[in-house]
Amino acid sequence: MGHKTISGDGTSLAYARTGQGPAVILVSGAMSTGATLAPLAEVLADRFGVVTYDRRGRGGSGETGPYEVAREVEDLAALIDAAGGEAALCGVSSGGALALEAAASGLPVRQVAVYETPFAVHEGGKAEWAAYTERLAEALGQQRNGDAVELFLRLTGLAEEMIQGARHSPLWPGMEAIAPSLAHDAAVLGDGGVPHARLAALTVPVLAVAGGASPAWMQEAARAVAESAPEGTYRVLEGQTHMVEPQVLGPVLAEFFGG
Repeated sequence: MGHKTISGDGTSLAYARTGQGPAVILVSGAMSTGATLAPLAEVLADRFGVVTYDRRGRGGSGETGPYEVAREVEDLAALIDAAGGEAALCGVSSGGALALEAAASGLPVRQVAVYETPFAVHEGGKAEWAAYTERLAEALGQQRNGDAVELFLRLTGLAEEMIQGARHSPLWPGMEAIAPSLAHDAAVLGDGGVPHARLAALTVPVLAVAGGASPAWMQEAARAVAESAPEGTYRVLEGQTHMVEPQVLGPVLAEFFGG
């Protein structure tokens, strides 16, 4: 992240910009930083000025408490200002919930694209989410960051042997370091359900995308986002999972943002 900007509460935000053209800001999901979306930024950079950034409490960005979702919306306001005063947003996973909230908050956003925002639409989904957020708050409150990471990985459906393998990998210390930001993603997703009323207030085009090889509920969640937004479009990328390939998602985003 080669640049810095300051959010409304004084928090320093690290960001990078690549390419030239209309601004597009990529918003990462849980357990990730701006670098996670750098490959997607490269795919878009031939047509757009793409901004990737470390959300507060991650990577090169600061953290100012107490946390509120509104502070992350202000972060995006600062980044949009730094990018020229207007931008399109693309949120991946839980970053999609933040991108949608930012647009609904009235920021100068042209369009919003989201990929597999994990809103709970499946049976028992909200109860599972409530149990997760309660256990997450307890683990983080006791500074058991490793347990918090385990809770998240388990929520994503990762097999137990893979979780234990991750605990002994060189990547684990970095995962523990970023674990407190899991609370931010939990707050952004609220009660876990699709925020129909908030989405209905959107005044910009929305593209909701899911992978054809992802669980059916992920596709249903994307469809629900598109159907709730007045100008919503739903797309499925055949053969893709939650770990979408930038070379597949990028052209779809470019077509939408270039329209």
